[in-house]
Amino acid sequence: MEWMWNYVLWSILITLMPLAWHLRRKNSYRRSKLPPGPRGWPVIGNIFDLGASPHRSLAALKQKYGPVVWLNLGPVKTMVILSASAAEEFFKNHDLSFVDRFNNDITRSHDYYKSSIALGAYSPYWRTMRRICNKEVFSNKRSNETVLVKKKCVDEMLKWIEKEVEESASGEIEVIEFVFPAIFNMIGNLTLSRDLMSPKSEMASEFYTALSGFSECVTSPNISDLFPWLGWLDLQGLRARTDRDLGKAIKIISGFVDDRVKQRQHREGKATDHKDFLDVVLDFEGTAKDEPEILSHHQITIFLLDIFVAATDTISATIEWAMCELLRNPESLKKIKAELGRVVGANKELEESDINNLPYLQASVEESLRLHASIPLLLPRKAVQDTTFMGYNIPKNTQVFVNAWAIGRDEESWEDALSFKPERFLESSIGYKGQSFKFIPFGAGRRICPGLPLAHRVLPLILGSLLHHFDWKLCDSVSGGIKMDMREAMGVSARKLVPLRGVPKRMDA
Repeated sequence: MEWMWNYVLWSILITLMPLAWHLRRKNSYRRSKLPPGPRGWPVIGNIFDLGASPHRSLAALKQKYGPVVWLNLGPVKTMVILSASAAEEFFKNHDLSFVDRFNNDITRSHDYYKSSIALGAYSPYWRTMRRICNKEVFSNKRSNETVLVKKKCVDEMLKWIEKEVEESASGEIEVIEFVFPAIFNMIGNLTLSRDLMSPKSEMASEFYTALSGFSECVTSPNISDLFPWLGWLDLQGLRARTDRDLGKAIKIISGFVDDRVKQRQHREGKATDHKDFLDVVLDFEGTAKDEPEILSHHQITIFLLDIFVAATDTISATIEWAMCELLRNPESLKKIKAELGRVVGANKELEESDINNLPYLQASVEESLRLHASIPLLLPRKAVQDTTFMGYNIPKNTQVFVNAWAIGRDEESWEDALSFKPERFLESSIGYKGQSFKFIPFGAGRRICPGLPLAHRVLPLILGSLLHHFDWKLCDSVSGGIKMDMREAMGVSARKLVPLRGVPKRMDA
């Protein structure tokens, strides 16, 4: 009978462990000076406080708890920043204390986080890859050298749309179907010197679907994060879905790398005048003490995938939101069209060199980013040490969310915060390059998005080209913007849940 008593005893202990853990944590927190926040449930903490749209749910907590909020997401200690002043203190005075990334179970799929710039730890490897990325892809020098390449991709996008309209009985198009592959090709030319996909191609559909699936899984509440010892069971199937979707994306990018390796083997010993980004990383040999000696095939694949994911997902989502806002605000659209007609001319195409002379177009991009931050909760940071922040004691390994969406809509920082008013950025010193902390759609500090210089040029180029080349109207099912569905599909980035459909008509038609 001894085994039965042991069984009963262990059953009781296992049952009481969560309660004991919760009480111990609660008493410990009372002794610590942590930020205020809602009381959580035993074991699972504040998971239910996140809601279906975490950036919106967390923004609502500011009114009751203030600009810095504390949550317990299962065993994960979490701090949320909800105001410009708190963000300024965070990025200006505590950037190094929170410089690491917080990675959940999903980001460990295919060891993604180990080689990722976006999700990787702040390490010599990360600094090396960031330096290569800044120099070889996103520098002003490289951007100036690739003006014609970017223009070619935009022109192809406009031709795709024209062809689709001609072949469509309704004349309607889904905007994202043409913007996404155009940006993908732009990145393909910047990194691999080649076009990679066309609208509605199998590759475009597969990559977009895989990217959407991975993004959704990353932000889904996961039992494996609440109870790491149950991770191997994958009770929700999230890890299996991520392995599948991320695996598809990796396979696509890996194929590009394999093609280049074969080309290089074929021309071995033959000189070439052209050396692109992929050649640079394939030829990399670390010389500094803390640099990797060479980059593995997997590291290069993840490095490239990071660039493709960051650029295609965020830029295409921002273009779609900007188009939505302008179609809902016809007066703003008229002002852009007038500016384009005045600066570019009726019978000319928009050039990258025109953008500096188009302040209202640039202001419209900025206003769209303010209302629709492409990554509403900036990729989570992690405390690398115990830190005192704004009078609170923040323990090591705390996860930190900076709610860029909430900060961009904060009525304490913005007048008439929920209205689309590009005029607020005209003659304004506020910008999104990480110095104006009430407007940080690309983040700030050491982990600011490395692709910001590219987005700064490409966003107005694509949006302006779409608006200058075509006259747009909403589909018959959407009346005056009133019925336009502005809900978000949640993932790492916030896309439209229902993709924008519009009717473009050539300006000279």
